[in-house]
Amino acid sequence: MSDDTIRLVTIGRILRRRRRFLAVLALVGALVGYGASVVFPPRYTTSASVLLPGQWEERELLTQAEIATSSVVVDRAAAALDWPGVSGRELQDQVSATAADGNIIKISGTADTPERAQRLSDQVAQQFVTFAARLAGDTADPESAAGPEALRRKVEQTNRRITDLAEAADPGRTVESVQARTELEKLRTALQEAMKKLDEADPASNKANMVVMGPAARPTGEAAPTRVQLIVAGALLFFLLAVIGHLTAARMSRRLRTEPEIAAALGSALLGTVDVPGEPAAHRPKELGSRARIRRLLGLDTRWDLPNPQTSGDEAERRIRYRRVCGRLRDQLPAPRRLLVVVPDGDETARRAAGQLVVEAGSDPLLRVVDVSVSRPLVPDRDTESGALVVLSAGSWTAGELAGIAEACADAGHEVVGIVVAGTVRARPTRSADRPSDEATLALAVRGHATGGSV
Repeated sequence: MSDDTIRLVTIGRILRRRRRFLAVLALVGALVGYGASVVFPPRYTTSASVLLPGQWEERELLTQAEIATSSVVVDRAAAALDWPGVSGRELQDQVSATAADGNIIKISGTADTPERAQRLSDQVAQQFVTFAARLAGDTADPESAAGPEALRRKVEQTNRRITDLAEAADPGRTVESVQARTELEKLRTALQEAMKKLDEADPASNKANMVVMGPAARPTGEAAPTRVQLIVAGALLFFLLAVIGHLTAARMSRRLRTEPEIAAALGSALLGTVDVPGEPAAHRPKELGSRARIRRLLGLDTRWDLPNPQTSGDEAERRIRYRRVCGRLRDQLPAPRRLLVVVPDGDETARRAAGQLVVEAGSDPLLRVVDVSVSRPLVPDRDTESGALVVLSAGSWTAGELAGIAEACADAGHEVVGIVVAGTVRARPTRSADRPSDEATLALAVRGHATGGSV
């Protein structure tokens, strides 16, 4: 697993074998999200739009957006709202402004109620327009402002002079007087139009005439993240963290899975592999205690990272494998003797395989099964037994744990004469016809070992 790439089948195995545990973690995440929604009350957001007439460059619009959320504008809005215990600094975190298309500044306000959010947005927009108008009037160039004003006075004087000339002309008695009065009125009209265009072209006047485009709409829903979003996000976060944690643990696992690695860790030869039919959950030995019950309830009492058991042959074929291992063990021993069958404590598959080996071996050699703790391995001292046969399942133990078992055997004066690896399989129905006899099966096992056949 540590050298394999993460595949969809691995994730599917996690979801299938840890579904109850993942469901509980998702529920815990949902409760955490609900708790966060209680700690952080719901928020409401609305926006007010301010129109900036005239020609504006993009950088000027961005500057106006910054002015709309400046401390000066927000402090004035806070003073106008006069909310108890709310200062301009606190409101500044609840106000934002963006420049939209069409020379529009959108000012957004966030509060704990829809009414307060609406009032906040409207008040900030109004204070922004007032401050911008004052700013445009204060920063105008005096010389550039004096020019249009002097021109207006000149135009007024010219209009009065035109009126005087029109009254002095002979009122309609001659053709010349009528033409003169007509020309004077045309001149008056042209001057008025010119002044109107001058006022419209004045950038300081245009940019000061900002308009609030109506009151902000009262929000009807909470601003993100809502309570439902927090609950869903908490459940999803815990679920993903659980899956990632399983994958990380499998990636970092140092359990030995291949037969050469197991043989190298124990420093002995592999005698063969045997099959152990998988037991239904109802027939498995159950640990006692509250912790064991919780593990069974959450589905943590079984390994998830082991591949699905392969379908094996019937009982007769499985017994052939055991007898071949016994035959090879007899061939390795110089004389009949008693052996210890060392099984790591907690390896139920290996224990069942060891029991079957004892049955198949009979009295030649005579085997005795002992459980050895992998955390503090201790093997009985050498007495009537003179050697150890280690039986274990693949993918359950690390190299350090197996090396500790080998050292315990050496300390007790037992030589590790061989290793048997047990694997869980799905059993098929036992054959009822053409089943070989025990003598024929044993003979087949001895011939298979003698000719070098693999198990």
